[in-house]
Amino acid sequence: MRTTVTLESDVEAIIRREMRERGVGFKQALNDVIRRADSGRGAIDFVTTPVSMGGTRVSLDASLTLAGQLEDDELSRRLQVGK
Repeated sequence: MRTTVTLESDVEAIIRREMRERGVGFKQALNDVIRRADSGRGAIDFVTTPVSMGGTRVSLDASLTLAGQLEDDELSRRLQVGK
């Protein structure tokens, strides 16, 4: 398939790095990066940077895990109460 896409600068940098490291062309690098992302291999770890909000610094790296645990706890509580 032939198409035109607009890559954001960070994504372009990933593709260009792949090209450089593996000595392949743009098309091959783009396809390989997409395939790896789809299979879960070579996933990029994103790390959040704490930002001062006028007090203590809070890392949000595990916020989704915490939210899931809180939701699970609430569902368990509701099942025990019979709702």
